[in-house]
Parts: sequence; C-alpha cells; structure tokens
Amino acid sequence: MLDRTRDGVRWITLNRPEVLNAVTWDQRERIIALLADASEDPAVRSVVLTATGKGFCAGADLRGGPAAVREPVAGDVSRTIRRGAQRLIAAVLDCEKPVIAAVNGTAAGIGAHLAFACDLVLAAEEARFIEVFVRRGLVPDGGGAYLLPRLIGAQRAKELMFFGDALPAADAARIGLVNRVVPAAELERTAREWAERLARGPTRALALTKQLVNASLESDRATAFASEAMAQELNMTTRDAQEGVASFVERRSPEYRGC
Repeated sequence: MLDRTRDGVRWITLNRPEVLNAVTWDQRERIIALLADASEDPAVRSVVLTATGKGFCAGADLRGGPAAVREPVAGDVSRTIRRGAQRLIAAVLDCEKPVIAAVNGTAAGIGAHLAFACDLVLAAEEARFIEVFVRRGLVPDGGGAYLLPRLIGAQRAKELMFFGDALPAADAARIGLVNRVVPAAELERTAREWAERLARGPTRALALTKQLVNASLESDRATAFASEAMAQELNMTTRDAQEGVASFVERRSPEYRGC
C-alpha cells in the first residue's frame, strides 16, 4: 500500500500487482484508516484511489487475516461481512472529501464495489468490472446490492450480478458506472487534474453536497428539502462560502481555503 499527499490530494495506491491487488485484511484496515484521516486532515482536500500493475483490485485476499480462535458458529459470517467489506465501502461513502477512483485494470468483486462507492470513477480503456460472486456460488457483498441499483437501476444490476460477465470500461461508462474512459497513459494525469481541481474547491460545500446526494437516494422530498436547507445554513458559516459570495460581488475568481 502506497500513500502520499501532494497539492491537497491524498493518493492511496494498492500495490500488490502480482495478485492483481487483491486486498488483504490489514490493507483493508489501512484504507479505512487513511480515509478517516483524510476526513479530519485540513491539508487533504480530495482523495484518489488507484493501483499499480494490470489490475485495480481482484477482490478480497482472505489470506493473512486474524487467526481463528475457536470453531465457527452461526453469525460469524454476517459479523465478518459487517466488520470487513461493509466497513470498507462505508469508509469511502462517508469520507468527507471527494474520492476519485482511477481504475487501471480489472476490478472484480469487492474491488468493483470499491470503485463504485467513489464519488467519481475514471477508467483506463483496458479496465473491466466483474460481479464475480455468482461464479463462486456466492451472494454479492461489500454493498453491491445497495450500490448497483442506485447507480444503474435494478434490472441492469441483476443482469451483472446474475451472470457475472466482465463489463468493459466503455460499456460501464455507457450505462453510468464510469464517468470517463481514457487511454491508460492518460489515467494518472486525468485523475490528478480532477483531484487538484476538487482540492482547489470549497471543501466543506463539497462535503455537504456529497452527503445530500448520497442521502437523497433514500429520502422523501420533505426530508431531502429539510436536509438541503440545513446544509445551506451550515455552509454559510464557512469562510469559503463567504469568499464565494464576495468574489461574485467583486467580479473576481474565488480563492478557496477549504474551511
């Protein structure tokens, strides 16, 4: 796992190319911690999640987890999912900074869901997404049955999950799972441009906007409108909101500081 922060952007890079960046238990915990830290660190104003090699993330690598201390009992599996895959996806959804996935190659299983949980998804032309669970006789985990219907509708979500076919990046963009497909050589540059643009933006307004959009998928109109009004109230106490209004009145470009 590689991580660095530059120009307000935290780069989190999966770095096990020999296994297509399958995520181990300790790597999952590291990603969760880095995303939590990004929320708290004022020097971090956007996040890029990417990987090295030919794969983005081939799913979960079950090797290297905590050793079992007793015989399995009923409830262990659901508890493992809640504490593991679901916490990872929730960490992306709940991060207070915009998160961009720069998908360089195959994203399968929890790897695909890790990308879909991000706020924006860039994909190299060679990338593909696979709901691999059905191939192993498994039920999707890591929030897949929550994320996919909200992104592309129930029918297309079922098609991907029932058949487990690989979805090329271009098709993923066509149905709304990917924002933009670029040549592999341009992926990092494009991710950097997008992330730095977000890092220069009004950080708290972006955080509140992310919360509003994510919550709107489960809210009735009255709740959504009330949340919007409260977000406006909170945001207008920030220096960036005041700078945005002042720059408009003064007919100049705003200079946001993330607070």
